[in-house]
Amino acid sequence: MAANRKGRGRSRRLKNEMNVVPYIDVMLVLLVIFMVTAPMITPGLVNLPSVGRAAEVPTTPVEVQLEENGDVSVRLRQSGAEFEKVPKEEVLSRIQSMAQADTPVVISADGKVAYEEVMKIMDTLRSNGLTRLGLMVNQTKQANTKK
Repeated sequence: MAANRKGRGRSRRLKNEMNVVPYIDVMLVLLVIFMVTAPMITPGLVNLPSVGRAAEVPTTPVEVQLEENGDVSVRLRQSGAEFEKVPKEEVLSRIQSMAQADTPVVISADGKVAYEEVMKIMDTLRSNGLTRLGLMVNQTKQANTKK
């Protein structure tokens, strides 16, 4: 008879449903954690130079100019200095002959020059020891719209 009882027992049927309750619990716990920690995170503080300090340049930078047609010109940014067209392969050697390791290099590119071209020149200069790099932009005064 013991054999009959084993065979007659209820068999468990498989369910074809997904139990999402544990996922909802995890989601709610994560939501509470983010809600508690978000106000504690302070945004990064950036000390931007004021206009008076930004205008003062301690050393004369080297300016690299990228034109829309692909021409590259280099000059030492002094009064009366002229741009000298340089092949792209010789830009690094020309800048190294004009500057030292701590001399800033400013890149001014036409607005229609591909971003990739500017980044290639920056990467070449940075990988060869010129770390003080910057981008030149036109600063426009916007009208004060406060009422």
